[in-house]
Amino acid sequence: MNTAPLDILKCALTVLDAKKADEIVALEVTNVTIIADYFLICSANSSTQLKALYEELEFKLKEQGITPIHIEGSREGGWIVLDYGSVIVHIFEREQRDFYDLERLWADGEKMDISGLIKKDGD
Repeated sequence: MNTAPLDILKCALTVLDAKKADEIVALEVTNVTIIADYFLICSANSSTQLKALYEELEFKLKEQGITPIHIEGSREGGWIVLDYGSVIVHIFEREQRDFYDLERLWADGEKMDISGLIKKDGD
């Protein structure tokens, strides 16, 4: 199935928001790199929440016929990256997020207003 990058981003945002991910940031990196259209970055408060976030994300997107090309990292290491081709999702525990500081690294990307992209129950 060939799903539009923005649709993948919206679905991922909705799942992460519903599972209470912290500090969710979406960067449009289309004009910065060829590796993806969007980076989605969020924080988990523990290794347990990190696992819950990535498992739910993978499950919900798979229901839509969207599977990751690659998954990297480990919850023991405090970070997981799910590569959906046009959308790359980074889930970090706080310490690792501060260490990798992807928002600074990809500062040339456009930070998106995600408030209108997240579907709430009843939408």
